[in-house]
Amino acid sequence: MNKIIKEKLALVPNLPGSYQMLNKDGVIIYVGKAKNLHKRVSSYFNRTHTGKTAKMVSLIEDFNYIVANSELEAFIMEINLIKKYNPKYNIMLTDDKSYPYIEYISRPYPRLKVSRYLNIKKKEHKKLFGPYPNAYAARRIVSLINRIYPLKKCEGLPKNVCLYYHIGECLGYCTKKISEDKINAMETEILSFLRGNDTIIKDKIMEKIAFYSQNLNYEMALELKKELEYINIIMAKQKVELHDFVNRDVINYYFDKGYIAIEIFYIRNGKLLGSKSDIFPITGEEGEELELYITKFYQKHELPKEVLAPDTINKELLNGVLETSFITPLKGPKKSLLDMAYMNAKLTFEREHELILKDEKRTMGANEELRKILGLEELVRIDIFDNSNLFGNFAVSGMVVYINGKPCKSEYRKYKVSVEVNDDYNTMKEIIYRRYYRALIEKSNLPELIIVDGGELQITAAKDVLESLNLPIKVVGLKKNDKHRTNDLVDSNLETISIDRTSDLFHYLTRMQDEVHRYTINYHRTLRSKNSIASILDDIEGIGPKRKKELIKKYGSLNKIKEASIEDLEKYLPLNVAKNLKEYLDIALKK
Repeated sequence: MNKIIKEKLALVPNLPGSYQMLNKDGVIIYVGKAKNLHKRVSSYFNRTHTGKTAKMVSLIEDFNYIVANSELEAFIMEINLIKKYNPKYNIMLTDDKSYPYIEYISRPYPRLKVSRYLNIKKKEHKKLFGPYPNAYAARRIVSLINRIYPLKKCEGLPKNVCLYYHIGECLGYCTKKISEDKINAMETEILSFLRGNDTIIKDKIMEKIAFYSQNLNYEMALELKKELEYINIIMAKQKVELHDFVNRDVINYYFDKGYIAIEIFYIRNGKLLGSKSDIFPITGEEGEELELYITKFYQKHELPKEVLAPDTINKELLNGVLETSFITPLKGPKKSLLDMAYMNAKLTFEREHELILKDEKRTMGANEELRKILGLEELVRIDIFDNSNLFGNFAVSGMVVYINGKPCKSEYRKYKVSVEVNDDYNTMKEIIYRRYYRALIEKSNLPELIIVDGGELQITAAKDVLESLNLPIKVVGLKKNDKHRTNDLVDSNLETISIDRTSDLFHYLTRMQDEVHRYTINYHRTLRSKNSIASILDDIEGIGPKRKKELIKKYGSLNKIKEASIEDLEKYLPLNVAKNLKEYLDIALKK
C-alpha cells in the first residue's frame, strides 16, 4: 500500500457510494459500489487476494470515490460510470447477443416472424413470445404455424396473388377482402398456442395427417408426423411445476476459486423455454458482481414480470433499478426451481472451470510471456493492424483487438485508405494516426501494445505517428515467411526476437495475425464486390444513386440481383427499368 492510498483510506467515510480504482497513469481500471465505502475500499488493501483480483490490486496506485444518498443511488452511479469509462477489470457479458423471440404482428395483416429482442420495436399491434433456446426452434415453430394457418408470408403488396394463395397457405391479403371474424378466429388459436396451449395445433396437425393419408399423399403425412413429434419434444422439455402462467426468470449462481457460474432459466406462460449459462472470474464481492451482471443482462433482454433470485443479492436495489419484482422463495415449487438453477450453475462450474484454466494457460499464459519478453508492466489490450490492397486497388486496413488474450470483436475497426496503393509506410501512418487521434479526442481505452503486420517499415511508421501524438505505446511487428506464415517477432528497436515455434506464445501470435488478416481481407472483398455491382448498375438507364444504393443494400451481389424476380425488383424500380436490368444481367453474367 503506497503512502497516498494509506492517507486517503483514513478519510473515506462510512457512507454509501461508488469508488473508482486508478492505475499509475490515472486511468480508471475498476468501478464498484458499496453500502459502506470505508469498509469496502479498505478490503482491497488489508487482506490477501488471488487471481484476477490480485492482479487488479497490484496495479492500483490511487482511488477516488463519490458519496451517494443511498445504496440505490450508488448502484445507478456505478452503472453509469462503467458505461462511461469501460474499465478493464469490470465484468463484461461474455455473450452479448440477444435471444430469439417469435413476434406476432396483427396489423395491417396477420403474420409471424423470428426477431432478436434488441431489434423489436414494441407497438400495440405486436405481441412477443419467447425467448427461445435457439433460432432454429423459433423458426421451426413459425414455419409450422405458417403451414397450418393462412397468414401473410410475403413482403410488400404484390399486384397479384402469389403461389402461397394458390396452395391455400395465404388468404390473398394483397388483393382480397378478408373477413375480420375469420382473421380474429385464426389469431385467437395462434396466440393460444404461443401462450402454451398446444392442443389446438396438435389437433390441426392430426386432421391434416388424416387428410393426406386418405388422399394417399404419404410423403406430406410423414412430414407432418415429424413436426408433431418435434412439438411433443419441445413441450415436454418446457414443462415445469408452475401453473400460474406468469412470465418469470430464475437466476442462481455458484462461486468458487475466484470464478462465478450463473444460470438463468426463462419461464414463459408456465413453460421453460430455455436457459443461459455463464462463467467468468470476478474481482468484487459475489453478490455485488451478480447484481451488476443482472442489470447489464436486462439491458439486452426482455424484463419479465418476476425474477426468482438468491438472497445474497439486494432485491430492493434491483427492484428500484429494473422496476420488476425480485423474489427469494423459501419453499414450494419456486424454491425447487431456484435450487435447480443452483445445481445447474454448479455443474457449469465443474464442467467449464478446468477447461477455462487450460484455455487461460494457453492464452493468458502466452499473453503473460509476451508481456515479460517485451518488458511491459501490464498487458491487457493489444491492437493488431493489417493492410490489404489486392490487385492494386481498394486499399484498406483492419484492426482487431485482443483483451486478456481473447478477441474482442466489438472493438474491431475497418478503414478505407486514402493514400496511394502499395505504399505500406504511409498507409500505416494514416491508419495509426486516425485510430489514436480519435482515441485521444474520445478518451477511449488505449492498448499497452500495438502489433503491425510487417517488419521495419510498418514499425517505423507507427512509431513516428505515436511520437507525434505523445503516446508511449509499445509497437512490434510480425513478419511472414515466403509461404505467408508467421515467422519472426520484431521489437520496437527493429531487432528480431527468437520464439520457439512449438510454444503457446508462437501459436498465440499466429492466431492474432491470422485473425487480423481474415478480417481485413473480408472487408476488402466486400468493397470490391460492391464496387463491381455499382459500376454495372451505372450502365442501366433509370438507376440513379438512390436506387443503386437500395439494390446494393438489399442484394449485395450481381448474381443475387439476377436471381430476383421482376416482381421483387419492382419494389425498388419501375417495371420497364427492372426488365432492362434483368435482360442486361442475363447477357452480362451468361456462363
